[in-house]
Amino acid sequence: MSQQQNPLRFRQVHLDFHTSEVISPVGQDFDPDEFADTLARAHVDSVTCFSRCHHGMIYHDTQFEARHPGLTCNLLAEQITACHKRDIRVPIYITVGFDEYMARRHPEWLEIAPDGKPNWHGPLQAGWHKLCLNVAPYLDYLDAQITEVMLTMPAIDGLFFDILLQSSCACSWCVATMKAKGMNPTDEKARQFHAAQVLVEVRRFISATVRKHNNTCGIFFNSGHIYPDLRQVMDCFTHFEVESLPSGGWGYDHFPVAGRYARTFNMPFLGMTGRFNKSWGDFGGYKNPAALEYECFTSLAETARCSIGDQLHPSGKLDPYTYDLIGNVYAKVEKMEPYCVAAKVLSEIAVFNPEAIGVQDSQVDSSLAGAYLTLAEKGYQFDVVDQWVDWSRYKVLILPDKIYLDDILRDKVNTYLELGGKILLTHHAGLDAESKSAFAVDSMPCRYQAEAAQCPDYLSFPYPWSAYPADTRFVLYERGVEVEALADVNVSGQVWWSYFDRSWEHFCSHVQAPPAEESPYPALVYSGNIAYCSYPLFGMYKRHGARVYKQILLDMLNHLLPDPLVDLTAPTTFRVSLTEQPQDKRHVLHLLHYIPEKRFGDAPTIEETLPVYNIPISVRIPRPEKVYMAPEMQEIPFKHEDGRIHVTVPEVNGYCIVVFQQ
Repeated sequence: MSQQQNPLRFRQVHLDFHTSEVISPVGQDFDPDEFADTLARAHVDSVTCFSRCHHGMIYHDTQFEARHPGLTCNLLAEQITACHKRDIRVPIYITVGFDEYMARRHPEWLEIAPDGKPNWHGPLQAGWHKLCLNVAPYLDYLDAQITEVMLTMPAIDGLFFDILLQSSCACSWCVATMKAKGMNPTDEKARQFHAAQVLVEVRRFISATVRKHNNTCGIFFNSGHIYPDLRQVMDCFTHFEVESLPSGGWGYDHFPVAGRYARTFNMPFLGMTGRFNKSWGDFGGYKNPAALEYECFTSLAETARCSIGDQLHPSGKLDPYTYDLIGNVYAKVEKMEPYCVAAKVLSEIAVFNPEAIGVQDSQVDSSLAGAYLTLAEKGYQFDVVDQWVDWSRYKVLILPDKIYLDDILRDKVNTYLELGGKILLTHHAGLDAESKSAFAVDSMPCRYQAEAAQCPDYLSFPYPWSAYPADTRFVLYERGVEVEALADVNVSGQVWWSYFDRSWEHFCSHVQAPPAEESPYPALVYSGNIAYCSYPLFGMYKRHGARVYKQILLDMLNHLLPDPLVDLTAPTTFRVSLTEQPQDKRHVLHLLHYIPEKRFGDAPTIEETLPVYNIPISVRIPRPEKVYMAPEMQEIPFKHEDGRIHVTVPEVNGYCIVVFQQ
């Protein structure tokens, strides 16, 4: 999609308005000009406003009974008209999976679990009740409501359809559909497969309804994440919006991983955070300014655009402090936009996404997060990929911890190696998907023997290229596998066994028994284009935080990629992203230094920026004419040596951009 066709602007607000029908009046203080002026002063150039919310309430003139009973104005239409006068886009929000109004009037439309209970919340719980997206009468209602919006609103910039989710449902509609398709409703896997089919059909159904009336407006279907199965319905989307509120349960590692995956779809996308101290609907809860800065600037660094979630008060009046908070951040974003327009990411490492092979257990999720931390803390440039991405642009492919290879992946991995690619694997990664007892990689430097007999084991480095003393024994907290190294390959790192596993029959001290004897099995095996570790180091680094695990992985990666795109000497809390703007003949280096922390309860936050000074960085790019800091246009000296550009960045106070102008 060209820049001209990109439906996204850089400074968006997602304005929730889930307002209970027992609240009245609604919109009594809404002033269209004040509303739009507040947004404009906050440098907002797009705001998503509501047609129908999770309560099932409609916020504009309508033929349907679900118009909010306390609504005092034609709210959505007036929002659109006022914003368009100030060149602010207004995508329209319509809920799909939740509708309390309809759920109460049509309980037969709810998703039903196999035990006969409703999915999601029960009848006496304060929470949403999930509608089944396979129920024909509900789809008729949805179609009619979308059609009304398309025909009656002053203009249609785009539509945001929320809660495109479908659980394993055993309602009468799903049972009948499955039986008609020859599927067994009592089979859980069959119900899951049917649910996935329903989502595909519903997206196509909704998209067709929209396109009957408008061929150019934006369309996005939100399911809280960017899943591999969205590739089969990409024609229904114009862009992606990656919902990721760090304090709302997503955490600060989520968006950088999800964003690196979303950008491989070659689809415009934005990162959606929130102004809330915690999560959606946290009235009176305000995010720390430094945290909101970091979340928006991270979107820019990942080649995404920005969206900040807010919720409109039932009165219809925007909260002044919220828009001071947003405005201070978006004023800075606006200055950085010229260095982000049509930017192309430069990545040389691909990390395979476990979700692409259907693996979603928490341990594997943390293996992907562990890979992100390992690479990001050292400044490596990487994407998260699946089997449908062209891997030829990447110098190294990482298969973390538990990536089993079916026939298709086996062929793709072996072809990648034959064409000169390099692979880093850990633990079960690379094993045949069916047997899980033999490697499916043709040139693997070792043979699988068995699962490790003990847990935990220990690791020593008796070889001269190790940075650790030979007599150091590092604990490996999780079970590995036993492998036999082939002849003429490099082995580094030897497994040691403990005296015994801890049990009621014998234990030593407070945790694990100490190391006792050297085993015959290696932990690290290298060949020319493959590096393998027999323990789940990526997940272990995320789950246990032992620095040695990261250092082992970085040593393995250095063996495969000795001359990375970006090399820096900086704290591990640094984040760096290199992009290119060919149309402007420049490379752009995004530098961020914020420190997320959990000091208060479960919600992580960032309280303040901590400036760092004189950061040496080198990048492997063509020689520029000049190097400067943006947007200040302050030139900084550089040196061209060994095919790399060397600079020392004088100060990074939260976020800065370094421009290499050709």
